[in-house]
Amino acid sequence: MPHTYRITVQELGTSASPSAGALTFDATNHDNVLQVLSRVRERRAVPDEETAEFTIGLKLFADVLLRHRREPLFAELFPHFNVFMKKLKKLDAAQD
Repeated sequence: MPHTYRITVQELGTSASPSAGALTFDATNHDNVLQVLSRVRERRAVPDEETAEFTIGLKLFADVLLRHRREPLFAELFPHFNVFMKKLKKLDAAQD
């Protein structure tokens, strides 16, 4: 069962202009991204303060890559991404 998320990106800080808007879009993923985030955090694959950024970015990128894996721009990257994901999953399994 797919999971649908609403993603919002909004610039923060002093450089953000008062009229700066936010980018909002919906994304569907076959995984429960919040559960994946929890597992990545438990396994300490990246520093805790980077876990959400890493996990959400990876899941968003992975779904686009999978949809376009046969297109020339993505085809060369796809095998390398598979190797990366296998290493990441081994890290996960190795720390159980």
